[in-house]
Formats: sequence, C-alpha cells, structure tokens
Amino acid sequence: MNGNETKKKSHLDDELMHLDDVEVIDFEDIDLSNAIVIAGFPSIGLVSTIVANYLIDALTLKQIGSVKSSQFPALSVVHTGEPLSPVRIYAGLLKNGKKIVIFVSEFKPKPHLIHALSNTVLKWVREKECNLLISPEGMIVEGEEDKSSDEKNIAEVFAIGSTENARVMLKEKDIPQFKNGIIAGVSGVLLNMGKQTGFDVIAILAEAHPDIPDASAAASALNVIATIIGVEINVGPLYDEAERIEKQLQKIHKQAKTMAPGQAPQPSIYG
Repeated sequence: MNGNETKKKSHLDDELMHLDDVEVIDFEDIDLSNAIVIAGFPSIGLVSTIVANYLIDALTLKQIGSVKSSQFPALSVVHTGEPLSPVRIYAGLLKNGKKIVIFVSEFKPKPHLIHALSNTVLKWVREKECNLLISPEGMIVEGEEDKSSDEKNIAEVFAIGSTENARVMLKEKDIPQFKNGIIAGVSGVLLNMGKQTGFDVIAILAEAHPDIPDASAAASALNVIATIIGVEINVGPLYDEAERIEKQLQKIHKQAKTMAPGQAPQPSIYG
C-alpha cells in the first residue's frame, strides 16, 4: 500500500469512527410520528441557536433526549441548577395539535463532525417517522448598501427545500425561495441528505450580522417558521430586546473564550 492509499484509508477510518461516535440518547419512548423537527445548531449570527432556544421557552417544551459524542466539548451546560448536555432534544405539542421536536446546541460542531452529526439527526428523525425537518441558518449577503436603522430590524429571509414537495410547500405559503449560492454546515448537509433520501428538509436563510448574535435575524426566521408550521409565534420580545440580547451574548461569549480557548461556548439566552 503506497502513501496516498494509506492516507485515504486513514481518512476513511476517521470518518467511520466519527459516524459511530455520535449517538442519540432517548430519555423516554414517545410517539413522534409526523412531527416537525427544528435543527438548532450554531450558525452565522447564532440564528439557529436563538430560534431553537426561543421556541423551547415559548412553547414550554420538555427535554426528551440528548446527543452524545466523545468529540463534543467536555463540559455541562448548567441552567436553573440542572446539568444539560451540549446537544439536547426537546419535544411537545403546538396549539394546532402538531408535534414539534427541537435539537439545540450552544456549540458549533467541529468540521469533521458535521457529516456524522447530520447523518445521526436525519437517521433518528426518519426512525421516529417525523415528516419535516427545518434548519434555520444565518446568511451573509454581500454587496448590499447600508440600510436605514428601521430596515435593519427586519432581516430578509429565504428558504430552500430538499424535495419537490418541500418546494411546493414554500411556494404555496409565498415564502421566497433561495435560488443560487452556497449553504454550508449542518443545513447544507441536511439538505443534501434530504434530497438523496427523499425526505423533506427546509433550510431557512435569514440575513444576519456575521460578527454578533443577531436576535433580529432570528426573529425574522421565526416568522417564516411560524408560517410553515401553521402557528402564531410572538417574536416581539426578540425584536424589542435585540440590542440588549446581542450585547449580553457578546459579553458572555468574550468571557467564555478566556475560560476555554478553542472551544468557547456560543451562549444561550433562553435554554
């Protein structure tokens, strides 16, 4: 075996190890058939994490499981005196009777874990017979002129579906569809896997500030999610307190970097 073949085999072994290393732990066995799933993994402007934590709080969802891996940060997220895993799963019922499941994390997954994590999430979602996976994501729009302060409070939002069925759903609800560009990270991988397996995945892309937690962008993404899942979600607190939330998260994130270099947590407001 030559040097190149040895490197390829080593890389493949690493990929297989990471796939085996990410595992969902169910705290209880509940019926999640036809549930809507939100994937809240950190992205640009922490849009996905803010969305997930806000929904968990607003809908009073219950933790039903967690995701574990030896590659995750070696720490516990403590909230109201309770230790929580870096990646958690919550579930509950919406007012319209639909079931909702939310994966949430304050930590950006390492690049080599993204495929394994996405694969584990989608596999679990399919095994539980859920029928739609939504992944909110922050998006940087280049080349735009500066907007007025009022316009900055309303982020532009697009969506893209993995299947024809998902795209028809977006069209019927008059949600602008993302036509050209690149979607990286967990959202991009989930879209590809959804297309390959015929599962409905929708990525929600909200224009977000790349350098700070963007609560306004998260609020705009939540409005689109509310339209898709057919419920009203009061996002007023996110718009009204966006500046305070952003400053608070910036401060906490700066402190966290000095505590854990290279593995600083992306702090949560609501979860």
